[in-house]
Amino acid sequence: MTDRHLDHGLAERIVAESQDAIIFAGRDGVIRLWNAGAERLFGHAASSAIGQSLELIIPERLRQRHWDGWDRVMATGETKYGTEPLAVPGVRADGSRVSLEFSITILRDGGEIVGIAAILRDVTQRWEQDRALRNRVTELEEAARPEAPSEITA
Repeated sequence: MTDRHLDHGLAERIVAESQDAIIFAGRDGVIRLWNAGAERLFGHAASSAIGQSLELIIPERLRQRHWDGWDRVMATGETKYGTEPLAVPGVRADGSRVSLEFSITILRDGGEIVGIAAILRDVTQRWEQDRALRNRVTELEEAARPEAPSEITA
């Protein structure tokens, strides 16, 4: 077995066995790769997700914004996000909302963009804890504010 063959087999196993969701969509936004992590995260079997549009996991209210950005990346080959992870909501097979954090890789073949790969993670619990903490801080700040002086009545 050559190193290249070993590397290819190893890469396939890493994608297949990753706890994170790994998805690849072609230029047309159609899902071509959907690993076991994506099955767990979104609740769609690979057999039903592959061949579907990315709209499968994008909340309806965000779809136009998503496709506007997608089209811009496909036209320019550049993303404004660089190496920073993106944080967006997603939707699961049962319709429930999930908070996602993910990174993307623009894949090219001979300089031509063939699609985008994404590695996604469920950060719903962290997002909810952060929101509860922000709400609590706001409550404490409001409680600590001095009362406005009352008008003196004559």
